[in-house]
Amino acid sequence: MTANWAAFAAAEPDLAGTVEKRFGAFTHHILATLRKDGSPRTSGLEVRFLNGELWLGMMPDSLKALDLRRDPRFALQANPGAGTGMGGGDVRISGRAIEVDDLETKARYVEEVEPPEPFHLFRTELTEVVRTYVKDDTYLVVQVWTPGAPLRTIKRT
Repeated sequence: MTANWAAFAAAEPDLAGTVEKRFGAFTHHILATLRKDGSPRTSGLEVRFLNGELWLGMMPDSLKALDLRRDPRFALQANPGAGTGMGGGDVRISGRAIEVDDLETKARYVEEVEPPEPFHLFRTELTEVVRTYVKDDTYLVVQVWTPGAPLRTIKRT
């Protein structure tokens, strides 16, 4: 089961706001894809939250784009920033990336983002959103959302 960003934001608006804020704090984040042999590849990436979708834009024929064309599964980690403070916590999104070839959709994206052209554009289907943070310097809190399930909160001391 998957959901787009709008469905996640409707189901868990507070968590969605926190996740968007974490991704908005820095420009570059880490994308994990799968190589031909199944081993992981990590790459830097900029992301956009627009019109109810989480978008991934990439340079033409980049290895990460080729990976996603072959196997759409991904994990996306928000840049933790400098030091160890991680204001807002550690945030990760997993799902599937679907390449967008529709010229009208790409044109709307270009109007908003003005990426260097040509480029690959992928919209995401989320399978999991996870936030991990420390509360009151006492315990670790892990929030896990998956489509169709209530938000799970796990606390560890």
